[in-house]
Amino acid sequence: MIRTAMGTSVLAAMLLGCAATPNVTTNQLPLKRVVVYRNGVGYFERRGHVDADEVKFKMRGRMVGDFLATLAIVEAGGSTVRSASFPLDVVDDDPPPDPAPEITSMLKPWPNTAPKPDEPDPDALKEVVLRLDGKEHDLAVGYVSETPVWRPSYRVVVRPDGSADLQAWGIVQNLSGEDWDAVRMVLVAGAPLAFQSTLGDPVIPTRPVVTDTGEVIAAVPEGVTSLKEAEGPAEDADGMDGDEGGEADEDEETADEPAAAPAPKSGAYKSKPKRIASARRPSGGAGGKGDFGALERAKKREALARALTDGLSRPRSVSALAAVAVDSGTTRYVIPNRVTVPNESATMVLLLSQRVPGESVFLYSPDGGVPESASHPFRVARFENATKGLLERGPIAVFEKGSFLGQGMLDPLPPAAKATVPFALERGLAVQKKSERDTSGARMGKIEYGRLWIERDSVRRTTYTIKNGSKEPAKMLVKHPRETESRLHEPPPETEDNVGTGSALVPIAIKPYGKADLVVDERRSFMQSSDWLSALADEAVSAYLKDSKSNPAIVAKLKAAWVLRNNYKKNSDEHGKLRNEQGELIRAAREWRLSLKAIEKNKQAADLRRDLERRLKENTSRQEVVTKRLIQLQMAVDTARIRFREAIRTIKLNLKDKR
Repeated sequence: MIRTAMGTSVLAAMLLGCAATPNVTTNQLPLKRVVVYRNGVGYFERRGHVDADEVKFKMRGRMVGDFLATLAIVEAGGSTVRSASFPLDVVDDDPPPDPAPEITSMLKPWPNTAPKPDEPDPDALKEVVLRLDGKEHDLAVGYVSETPVWRPSYRVVVRPDGSADLQAWGIVQNLSGEDWDAVRMVLVAGAPLAFQSTLGDPVIPTRPVVTDTGEVIAAVPEGVTSLKEAEGPAEDADGMDGDEGGEADEDEETADEPAAAPAPKSGAYKSKPKRIASARRPSGGAGGKGDFGALERAKKREALARALTDGLSRPRSVSALAAVAVDSGTTRYVIPNRVTVPNESATMVLLLSQRVPGESVFLYSPDGGVPESASHPFRVARFENATKGLLERGPIAVFEKGSFLGQGMLDPLPPAAKATVPFALERGLAVQKKSERDTSGARMGKIEYGRLWIERDSVRRTTYTIKNGSKEPAKMLVKHPRETESRLHEPPPETEDNVGTGSALVPIAIKPYGKADLVVDERRSFMQSSDWLSALADEAVSAYLKDSKSNPAIVAKLKAAWVLRNNYKKNSDEHGKLRNEQGELIRAAREWRLSLKAIEKNKQAADLRRDLERRLKENTSRQEVVTKRLIQLQMAVDTARIRFREAIRTIKLNLKDKR
């Protein structure tokens, strides 16, 4: 019992110590700005006046690599950062000797929650020292460190006039190990690429082994790296060319923050940099016009830009890092007021509150998790993102007419896109669905080597029958699953074909206690070989000849060939009919001869014999006429076929030639 209590207290102490360990902190530069992303990292900016030749940061061991990989420094005092020093964890390759067997037998198993003796503790505090070349600095330092993702939460109030009031809140959690006291906060929608860095861990790569004969027992890596060479004289070893400097962000300098002073124009720094004291002044100063605070902030931004242009520090400015997010299309939410978030606590800040186009409608979208949704639609809140930024995925609460209607989940919504959020099931509307398939259409597809291919449509028609059992009219959106590589044929007005989701939203209105059918026609094109004399070929070619966008040269050749084709078809059709008639005549003559033979000795069937003999004689006469005509037609058909084949032999057509 004593051992259990002791173990619990030790574990609690360890967890408490871990939670109290800050990610990155320093008492020399106050935290001024926090940018929180949705990929598990945050960008932290510290700035202030330093009266020392070094700045010491304390951080967890596993944070050193990220700190070094993302460290960005801006100075406005005429001095530079000389180096960044940090200790290394050296692993002892020689493990301690095992205890004697008699001691091992006395030891009892104990949960091992601490790191192994030969492995460094990733949460142990380390110190990184930035060494400066002077005693006084106006310094700004930015870096990336892990932090919980911020989470959005939405509220939408649907109004009867076709609009909705949309609110977006951001929930931020502070587990950094220090208080965020009156910081400028920015929340970024989206998750830019970020990875853990191990720049703080020593790496000794394996080198190729060279024998005494000069043979290298390793493959030499391929590739060539060329370094850029600057024109003009070489720079001083301690100096940097200052052409690249970050521009101050709009929220970089504020009235209550020290601004950067311009550097001396001479190479040597002879006097101490002046610290520009912060001053709060009411707007509308002397003269009573304009915003005096805005003028002061503009002057400070100009001073910082001048200092950066003069080449005071080579590292990219912290504001430039934030500007990259804007240039790359990332949405940033800049909180207008300063925010305080104590360590191990959370806060919710208002991101936007705006009236947007919106309404409450119904959505038929069967969901496997809601079996009844196969027969009944959902009630949904539908609104447009009329803001300038991306709305991240998050929960949304729906209100209408002063009442709470339900909750749903908002998927990521780009600007100008429309969201349809289900929040309840409506059993007053019933839906039935059926599908049928067909083939239709005939369009010119390809002509090559005298062969014809026709483009046709495989058609799927889906009929939704909706019955409204309510006394109120209903507007419904049917989420129709789209077939791959198909297109909607003559869809109803205001249909939204969402290619990315593989579905279409098709609207339909149903009267009170009414019934309506919605037909969704999808078509997918395919090619099939066709005979030139078929009805499909005639339909396709005729449509091509009438199309004003068709290739004129091909149209001229096809018109001439089609005259020969029609003559060829006319003779072929007549030849076919006569061949069928000839076959019927031969069959009838055979039957009549058999009948005459059967009644040959029957004297009572004399009249029937005379009738059969008459028919047989007429049959023989007709066969002679048909046979003669068939011989004539066969010659005409052969001639027409050869002429037609020669006419189409030089025609070559592809789909792209139709336009």
